[in-house]
Amino acid sequence: MLLTLLLQVTWTLAALGDDHWTYEGPHGQDHWPASFPECGGNAQSPIDIQTSSVTFDSKLPALQPHGYDQPGTKPLELHNNGHTVQLSLSPTLYLEGLPRKYVAVQLHLHWGQKGSLTGSEHQINSEATAAELHIVHYDSDSYNSFGEAAKSAEGLAVLGILIEVGETENPAYEHILSHLHEIRYKGQATAVPPFSVKELLPEELAQYFRYNGSLTTPPCHQSVLWTVFSQKVQISKEQLEKLQETLFSTEEPSHPLGQNYRVPQPLNQRTVLASFSQDESSYTRGEMVSLGLGILFGSACLLLVIYFIAKRTRKKRSRLEKSVGFTSAQATME
Repeated sequence: MLLTLLLQVTWTLAALGDDHWTYEGPHGQDHWPASFPECGGNAQSPIDIQTSSVTFDSKLPALQPHGYDQPGTKPLELHNNGHTVQLSLSPTLYLEGLPRKYVAVQLHLHWGQKGSLTGSEHQINSEATAAELHIVHYDSDSYNSFGEAAKSAEGLAVLGILIEVGETENPAYEHILSHLHEIRYKGQATAVPPFSVKELLPEELAQYFRYNGSLTTPPCHQSVLWTVFSQKVQISKEQLEKLQETLFSTEEPSHPLGQNYRVPQPLNQRTVLASFSQDESSYTRGEMVSLGLGILFGSACLLLVIYFIAKRTRKKRSRLEKSVGFTSAQATME
């Protein structure tokens, strides 16, 4: 009887232990597959996107977020779940430009430790950025709930937005970051006034990478259709510090919440598609327009210079011809 009771307690503790995970230590990401077998699968996320190896697909359409710029009137819940800061989203936000309709569920952030400029999960050409935003959606055409879709192939669609440090404050991200002090400890939540989620996205939505992968946290279901934008967004240094220094992963100020990113996983046999050719990758649409106008202006200036040089040359030639004619006339008279 006593032995049976001890075994039951042991099994209960083991089961509880299986539900506990961290990014480092004995329950860190290296040990996830032991408790969550799918974390050891062959189609895991994030990945290091090598642009020299991606496949350009001209048929990939520009992503179309609907309702993102219509915040509505209901407040949004911002929650510290001990692993990240998560904002619940209304199902009135959805994506088109994908195989099916995907409605929004939540968004969350990943970042590095205090003072670090590397905290993104996805990397491009082995370079990480300061942080990364994920906006999570599920296939509402095929499934009744996020939980049902999360276990099915391409049941989820996640947008990955790489965040770097710039010179000025980003007002859109401040809608989230300004409330972090209200949810400093694990389990705390607060209401955030509605705002345009579209402003969190990069300006250029037509340039992105697409691949099949997984959730980047346990249980690591391999059900995600990933869209990682090529263009980055910027937040200020002060905003990044606020993200890195405000939250705790516990219910008391003992463990700061940071360095909550998974390292890149093997690509294995997967193909990464790009919606744009690599010749375009260095420029956004606005930059390309500016570049075109610059080339046009430069060409006009060059033509003006050539015109004035030609005009001056003609004048010199005309004066020279007159001078020669006058000299010849004098010689004839003599």
